[in-house]
Amino acid sequence: MKLLITVVHSRDKARLSQELLAAGYRFTEVASTGGLLREGNTTLLIGVEDEELDSVLSLVEKNCKSREQLVSPRPLPLSEAGPFPFPTPMKVRVGGAIVFVVEVEQFLRF
Repeated sequence: MKLLITVVHSRDKARLSQELLAAGYRFTEVASTGGLLREGNTTLLIGVEDEELDSVLSLVEKNCKSREQLVSPRPLPLSEAGPFPFPTPMKVRVGGAIVFVVEVEQFLRF
Protein backbone atom coordinates (compact mmCIF):
# COMPACT_ATOMS: atom_id res chain seq x y z
CA MET A 1 0.00 0.00 0.00
CA LYS A 2 1.12 3.55 -0.73
CA LEU A 3 0.28 6.95 0.71
CA LEU A 4 0.33 9.77 -1.84
CA ILE A 5 0.93 13.17 -0.29
CA THR A 6 -0.31 15.30 -3.17
CA VAL A 7 0.08 19.09 -3.08
CA VAL A 8 -2.02 20.87 -5.72
CA HIS A 9 -2.91 24.49 -6.43
CA SER A 10 -6.32 25.37 -5.02
CA ARG A 11 -7.59 26.12 -8.54
CA ASP A 12 -6.95 22.49 -9.51
CA LYS A 13 -8.40 20.96 -6.33
CA ALA A 14 -12.08 20.76 -7.35
CA ARG A 15 -11.40 19.14 -10.72
CA LEU A 16 -8.96 16.59 -9.27
CA SER A 17 -11.23 15.81 -6.30
CA GLN A 18 -14.19 15.14 -8.60
CA GLU A 19 -12.12 12.83 -10.82
CA LEU A 20 -10.74 10.90 -7.85
CA LEU A 21 -14.20 10.43 -6.33
CA ALA A 22 -15.69 9.39 -9.68
CA ALA A 23 -12.95 6.76 -10.00
CA GLY A 24 -13.74 5.45 -6.50
CA TYR A 25 -10.72 6.81 -4.62
CA ARG A 26 -11.07 8.24 -1.13
CA PHE A 27 -8.81 10.89 0.31
CA THR A 28 -8.33 13.42 3.07
CA GLU A 29 -8.03 17.08 2.14
CA VAL A 30 -5.86 19.54 4.08
CA ALA A 31 -5.65 23.27 3.34
CA SER A 32 -2.07 24.45 2.91
CA THR A 33 -0.16 27.50 1.72
CA GLY A 34 2.70 27.67 -0.77
CA GLY A 35 6.00 28.99 0.46
CA LEU A 36 6.96 31.25 -2.46
CA LEU A 37 3.78 33.14 -3.35
CA ARG A 38 1.84 32.47 -0.13
CA GLU A 39 -1.13 31.35 -2.22
CA GLY A 40 -3.61 28.66 -1.34
CA ASN A 41 -2.76 25.04 -1.97
CA THR A 42 -4.52 21.87 -1.04
CA THR A 43 -2.77 18.75 0.18
CA LEU A 44 -4.59 15.50 -0.57
CA LEU A 45 -3.66 12.40 1.40
CA ILE A 46 -4.56 9.44 -0.83
CA GLY A 47 -4.12 5.84 0.25
CA VAL A 48 -3.94 3.34 -2.63
CA GLU A 49 -3.01 -0.26 -3.21
CA ASP A 50 0.25 -0.75 -5.13
CA GLU A 51 -1.54 -1.78 -8.32
CA GLU A 52 -3.64 1.44 -8.28
CA LEU A 53 -0.65 3.80 -8.07
CA ASP A 54 -0.22 4.44 -11.80
CA SER A 55 -3.94 5.07 -12.25
CA VAL A 56 -4.04 7.70 -9.51
CA LEU A 57 -0.84 9.36 -10.74
CA SER A 58 -2.41 9.60 -14.22
CA LEU A 59 -5.48 11.34 -12.77
CA VAL A 60 -3.27 13.82 -10.94
CA GLU A 61 -1.19 14.54 -14.03
CA LYS A 62 -4.31 14.94 -16.20
CA ASN A 63 -6.03 17.39 -13.83
CA CYS A 64 -3.17 19.50 -12.44
CA LYS A 65 -1.40 21.47 -15.12
CA SER A 66 1.17 24.18 -14.44
CA ARG A 67 0.63 27.62 -15.93
CA GLU A 68 2.25 31.03 -15.92
CA GLN A 69 0.87 33.73 -13.67
CA LEU A 70 1.81 37.38 -13.38
CA VAL A 71 2.60 38.27 -9.77
CA SER A 72 3.52 41.51 -8.09
CA PRO A 73 6.09 41.08 -5.36
CA ARG A 74 5.31 42.82 -2.10
CA PRO A 75 6.50 46.43 -1.92
CA LEU A 76 9.77 46.93 -0.10
CA PRO A 77 9.89 49.08 3.04
CA LEU A 78 10.78 52.63 2.06
CA SER A 79 14.00 52.44 4.03
CA GLU A 80 15.20 49.54 1.79
CA ALA A 81 13.53 50.39 -1.50
CA GLY A 82 15.68 53.13 -2.88
CA PRO A 83 14.00 55.01 -5.76
CA PHE A 84 11.70 52.07 -6.71
CA PRO A 85 9.52 50.93 -3.76
CA PHE A 86 7.19 48.88 -6.00
CA PRO A 87 8.94 45.94 -7.69
CA THR A 88 8.03 45.12 -11.29
CA PRO A 89 5.47 42.31 -11.77
CA MET A 90 6.99 39.06 -13.00
CA LYS A 91 5.82 35.78 -14.49
CA VAL A 92 6.10 32.62 -12.42
CA ARG A 93 4.95 29.04 -12.97
CA VAL A 94 2.11 27.96 -10.68
CA GLY A 95 -0.14 24.94 -10.51
CA GLY A 96 0.78 21.42 -11.38
CA ALA A 97 1.22 18.97 -8.54
CA ILE A 98 3.89 17.72 -6.20
CA VAL A 99 3.39 14.08 -5.22
CA PHE A 100 5.30 12.23 -2.52
CA VAL A 101 4.80 8.46 -2.68
CA VAL A 102 5.36 6.84 0.70
CA GLU A 103 5.33 3.14 1.52
CA VAL A 104 2.68 2.33 4.15
CA GLU A 105 3.88 -0.16 6.71
CA GLN A 106 0.49 -0.63 8.32
CA PHE A 107 -3.04 0.64 7.66
CA LEU A 108 -5.74 0.50 10.32
CA ARG A 109 -9.35 1.67 10.22
CA PHE A 110 -11.29 1.95 13.48
